[in-house]
Amino acid sequence: MNQSIKDFESAIGELEKIVKQLEEGDLPLEKSLALFERGVELSRYCHEQLGAAERRIELLTDRGQLKDASHLLDPNNDDGAR
Repeated sequence: MNQSIKDFESAIGELEKIVKQLEEGDLPLEKSLALFERGVELSRYCHEQLGAAERRIELLTDRGQLKDASHLLDPNNDDGAR
């Protein structure tokens, strides 16, 4: 499928639709597999975004001051841990 992901909220919305379609169970096998694959991609993206947000919160909490951690949200940047 390899569609781009706009943002966290749209990824969650698309993931919810995929889950609903898969739960209905009336799709051909190939369509189900394609949806499952897209769901895994969306799930990983969301997990990475939540991890980056958690790291930003830890920076704020641990040091009591705001540091620029926007680079952690860039999926193309290898500086952030996965």
